[in-house]
Amino acid sequence: MRKVVLTFGLIAGAIMSAVMLLGIPFKEQIGFDRAAIVGYTSMVLAFLMVFFGVKSYRDNVAGGELSFGRALQVGLLITLVATVCYVATWQLAYHQFMPDFASDYAAYSLEKARASGATEAELARQTQQMTEYIEMYRNPLFNIAITFLEPLPVGLVFTLVTAGVLGRKRRSAEAIA
Repeated sequence: MRKVVLTFGLIAGAIMSAVMLLGIPFKEQIGFDRAAIVGYTSMVLAFLMVFFGVKSYRDNVAGGELSFGRALQVGLLITLVATVCYVATWQLAYHQFMPDFASDYAAYSLEKARASGATEAELARQTQQMTEYIEMYRNPLFNIAITFLEPLPVGLVFTLVTAGVLGRKRRSAEAIA
């Protein structure tokens, strides 16, 4: 199981990491809204590896039969490996290339709120929230935890669907007859 999990988890992690790193030089042109679309699209593509990894495990290791629980376990481990790669890449990108990310995002959010007609009281409240967010984001554990939560829901959905589709034991010909 280890080989399948590492192979497909690292492929998924490499896909998300490559898209993230390739986007850095274009961050001004892409902007925050499109960056989210690009990022989550790369996660969807990357987490297809959960399906292929579980299928590979079922066909090559488990002899063609796989319970829902074992499929869930393999999928979760692939998701974990990919998510750890994503978090490690973000830590590198954030600290080396985008140390002002939190303050830039706060400024963007405030400008977006201002453009949508937010009142001065709403802007003041959001400014306070963003100031607190920037301070929390400086804490490495908070930064890692928030980053970990970005791809995790996508991976969990793919894992559950994959376990449901592939995690059924085949009925033998005798059991059917």
